[in-house]
Amino acid sequence: MASCKFCGKSIIWAKDGRKNIPLEEDGVPHRCKEFEKTRSSGKVLDRGSLSPEEIARYEKAINDREK
Repeated sequence: MASCKFCGKSIIWAKDGRKNIPLEEDGVPHRCKEFEKTRSSGKVLDRGSLSPEEIARYEKAINDREK
């Protein structure tokens, strides 16, 4: 058995088409408030508010990480 890394609850993974979805032990899709909170708190950048130098720096960091 796997456990949710956000809330620690026991889950199982099932295939839904091409995606893996977490299910609780009774077969209900697992959705926890901790995961939703993590997803909503992500940093969002607006390209219009960044200078070209800052965009180039972000792109370089992404490309360097891929190598």
